[in-house]
Amino acid sequence: MERTIKKIIPLSDQVKNHASQEDAKEQEYEGNIAEIISTGSTLLDLAISGGRVRGGGLPSGILVEIFGPFGSGKTVLLCEVAGAIQRQGGQVMFHDPEARLNKQFARQFDLDTDILEYSTPDTVPEVFSSVREWNPKARGINGIFADSLAALSTEMELSDKDQYGMRRAKEFSEELRKTCRVLVNKNLLMVCSNQVRQNLGAGPYGQKYISPGGESIGFYSSLRLRTNKPSKIKENKKIAGKDVTRVVGVEVEVEVFKSSVWKPYRTAPLTIIFDYGIDDIRQNLQFVKDYTENKMYTVAGEGLHASLDKSIQMVEENELVNILRNEVIDLWGKIEQRFVKERKPKR
Repeated sequence: MERTIKKIIPLSDQVKNHASQEDAKEQEYEGNIAEIISTGSTLLDLAISGGRVRGGGLPSGILVEIFGPFGSGKTVLLCEVAGAIQRQGGQVMFHDPEARLNKQFARQFDLDTDILEYSTPDTVPEVFSSVREWNPKARGINGIFADSLAALSTEMELSDKDQYGMRRAKEFSEELRKTCRVLVNKNLLMVCSNQVRQNLGAGPYGQKYISPGGESIGFYSSLRLRTNKPSKIKENKKIAGKDVTRVVGVEVEVEVFKSSVWKPYRTAPLTIIFDYGIDDIRQNLQFVKDYTENKMYTVAGEGLHASLDKSIQMVEENELVNILRNEVIDLWGKIEQRFVKERKPKR
C-alpha cells in the first residue's frame, strides 16, 4: 500500500465556504497547521481538523491524549503517527513505560526503532522533564510519544510512601503546566495514550469512566481522542471442505472527545488489520459507497468490484490511493457544508 505524507495545499472550493466562517475565529484554535501530520486515517484526520486545512490531521505544538479500553488501537495510532513523522524527516522520542514496543511491531508503521530516542521510564517527571530538555535538530514536526500514561508512577509511590497514589495526580499537573508551553515554543507534537477505568464514585449523573492521572491531562490536552470498544473483523475460508473462521482485525469508532484544534465531537471509523495497521483504503472505499448512490465500490465514479477485498486490491495495484483519498476529502467537505448555518455576526 502506498503511504503518503500530507503536504499543506489550499482548501477545495467545497471546504472553503465552510472554513471561511472560521477565519475570524482562527486565533481561538490551537496548533500550528503549517506543520501537520496524518494519523494514518483520512476520516480521522478530517474529524480532527478538516475544517482548518484540506485533509486535516494533527498540527504541531499541541498535547494529544488518546484514551480508551484495552485493545482499541491506541498504540497503533501512536505508532502510525510516529512512523509518519520519521518518513517526513522528523525526529521521534518514544517513552514506553510498559516496554511493549518491539521491532517487528514497529516495522508495520515504517517506524525505525534504531534511530528512536527510546526509553522505558517509571515516573511522571522522567517523561515530561525529558520533553523540556529535548532540542531536536530536524526541521518540521518532531514528536514525543508516551505509551501509556497509566503505567507511570512517582518516586513516593515506588518507595511505598504513597500507597494510594495521591501524589501522581499532583505530579501530572505540575509537569504538564511546565511542559505545554515548551511544546508550543519548540513546535513539538506530543501524543500520549491512556487507559480508561471505571469511576466507582461517579454516582448516577457522573462520568462512568475516567482516564488515570487526574483531571490535569484532560485540561492541558489540546486534543483528546476516545477510542471505543472494538468489534472483531472475521474472515471465513474453505479449507479441506470445512469452513474456518479467524479474527483478522478490529473496527473502532474514534471520537474527538475534546478539541481546541477545531470542532469537537466528530467521529471516525477506524479499521485495524493485524500485522498491517490502519487500513485507510478500506474505510475510504466504504465511505464513498455509503455517501453516494453507487451500488459497488468506486474510485472517481469508475466501478471496481462488488467485493470490498477485491476493490482494495484493485486500488493498490492501479495506484489509485491518492485519487481515492482526495475523493473522500471532497465528499466529506460537501457533507460538512450541509451543516453550516448562515448567521449574521454578533455585534
